[in-house]
Amino acid sequence: MAARASKGYRDRMSQTDADWAAAAENRILDAALPLVASGGWTSRTVDQAALKAGLSHADAALLLPSGPADLAALLSRRHDRAALHALAALDPRSLKVRERIQRGVEARVEAAARDEAAVRRLLGFLALPNHMPLGARLLWDSADALWRWAGDTATDENHYSKRMILAGVLGPAIALRLSADRQTADAYVFRRIADVMAFEKWKAGLPKTDLAMNLAGALGKLRYGLKPRTPAPAAP
Repeated sequence: MAARASKGYRDRMSQTDADWAAAAENRILDAALPLVASGGWTSRTVDQAALKAGLSHADAALLLPSGPADLAALLSRRHDRAALHALAALDPRSLKVRERIQRGVEARVEAAARDEAAVRRLLGFLALPNHMPLGARLLWDSADALWRWAGDTATDENHYSKRMILAGVLGPAIALRLSADRQTADAYVFRRIADVMAFEKWKAGLPKTDLAMNLAGALGKLRYGLKPRTPAPAAP
């Protein structure tokens, strides 16, 4: 009984900590957005935003141990959630796959455009060599969220190729939306989605080689935390 009560207390405390962290992250991000437009994505901006949000330097270090990189990830994930919220009124099953992806990309691009000044500086920040892996990861996560909304359940090599290709569409589409206008960005998305679907159709007709299937299986096991099985040695 005491053990169960202790576990319940720990669970409530964990939830309280998580709620505090989420609320504090939102406050610091809200405070940072006007600052990054002029000051960029820097450690100084993070410190100023934390002070403005009523958080101590220690709180900011706890929430954002990687400083501006973590702040950038918070904004990207906020835009992912905003895009999914905008798409919630749509039933993806009522649309063709091509239409689902097009609507999803357009929603994600518009979510980024609502924070135009901050995202302009963010694109420059993520273009720096030491931040490019973060930019690639955030685009992958955005593409993954859109494919999941679209109903994709692939766990073979298609899981990876779909997200890689869509991530390659998202980045330029956001940059175009900020540098040109919505019509230009939408036209680009329409053309690229057509290319994506044509590629998927072509790829579906390729023979499934043992190498490709083995590689996909190994990656799938790693993705779900399973250790790939070591092949048995060949018979002499």
